[in-house]
Amino acid sequence: MATDAPLPHIVVLGAGFGGLTFCQKLPDGIAHITVIDRQNHHLFQPLLYQVASAGLSAVDIAQPIRAILAKKPGLNVLMAEVTGVDFAQRRVVHEFGELAYDYLVLALGGVTSYFGHPEWELHAPGLKSLDDALRIRRKILCAFERAETETDPVKQQELMNIVVVGGGPTGVELAGAFAELARTVLRRDFDRIDPARAHILLIEGGPRVLATFPPELSASAQRQLEHLGVEVRTGLKVEEIRDGEIVAGGKTIRAANIIWGAGVGGNPLAKKLGVELDRAGRIKVQPDLSLPGHPEVFAIGDMVVLVDKNGVTVPGVSPAAMQMGAHVAKIIEAEQQKGRADAAPRAAFGYWDKGTMATIGRSAAVAHIGRLKFSGWPAWAAWLFVHLIFLVSFRSKLSVLIQWTYSYFTYKRGARVITGVSGSSPAGSA
Repeated sequence: MATDAPLPHIVVLGAGFGGLTFCQKLPDGIAHITVIDRQNHHLFQPLLYQVASAGLSAVDIAQPIRAILAKKPGLNVLMAEVTGVDFAQRRVVHEFGELAYDYLVLALGGVTSYFGHPEWELHAPGLKSLDDALRIRRKILCAFERAETETDPVKQQELMNIVVVGGGPTGVELAGAFAELARTVLRRDFDRIDPARAHILLIEGGPRVLATFPPELSASAQRQLEHLGVEVRTGLKVEEIRDGEIVAGGKTIRAANIIWGAGVGGNPLAKKLGVELDRAGRIKVQPDLSLPGHPEVFAIGDMVVLVDKNGVTVPGVSPAAMQMGAHVAKIIEAEQQKGRADAAPRAAFGYWDKGTMATIGRSAAVAHIGRLKFSGWPAWAAWLFVHLIFLVSFRSKLSVLIQWTYSYFTYKRGARVITGVSGSSPAGSA
């Protein structure tokens, strides 16, 4: 690369795991980078369920994007909503104007999918953001507060009923955390009700929970959930969700809280790009993660569907997004150092599966790492260690470790503060 040539401008849409990893892996002096995100923070999504179940505070799992990337030279951060991309002119359109790019990295993540029933979102919130987690936490805690003053025993029980839809990792983690919250934490807080009587129901449309895990680990997960007091119903299809009730398998279930953890779809921006998408709205990318016909545009993370060079369908998990971000950084680095014409042909992306884990509750989890399959306390300890490693800041690691240690030995949770008006969006909650 000629020393007097102007540096290319790379625009990165999204500061999740994929977008941040790309920025961190691209060597300094290769390009000017602008990161655009609608939020001002990076969110450690694997721990969102802990915020929703009052186990952690919001600030424990989020950090300002500017702080994370503060030491990266030639990088700017813009908090804005992206409204479109003009591939022909190589411009990104956002709410405050436009930005020209030489390379574009799409890393906007996914959104909650209601499988063609967007109206269900009003009554069954999903869990993809801090606002979602704080809304769920407030609704759960407010329901128990209302149950304390309810004189009708039927309505009182409905207020303590929680239905979680979806038996994937998010649903399993939420159901287990809610069961622990009710039975080991809230039961000490009330005088007129016994929160241990709360009915936690997990509904899964398939034949087993954690369907991506080996069958024996799925069975172990269900046993651990049931040990915590969660009722698990598999093979049950949701037919309707209304205010305070859900219809599944032809039966109506009344519950003050219905939480959706059943599906993830592509980011809505993908539909505006004019590129080929799968049924879930995810972008079908080339083997090198570029968009067909647009070698200067890459897409990574949850908004992508790809069968990698090894014939593996890349899962929508944070390690995959991080590996994709690093792969794109290597491609751009090579092309800028040698020039696009002289650079070697782009390598196809290959996913390295480091294993999968799902936590269920206190000392309860399942893990599948290579040929190893284990559950219970060893899996929970492994899960805890891995997630602490991936937290972005030392302060977050220390805070989370102290909070979890305290909760583990005392069965208490320190984030049971209700803020905002019940039913509204949680502005400024922690």
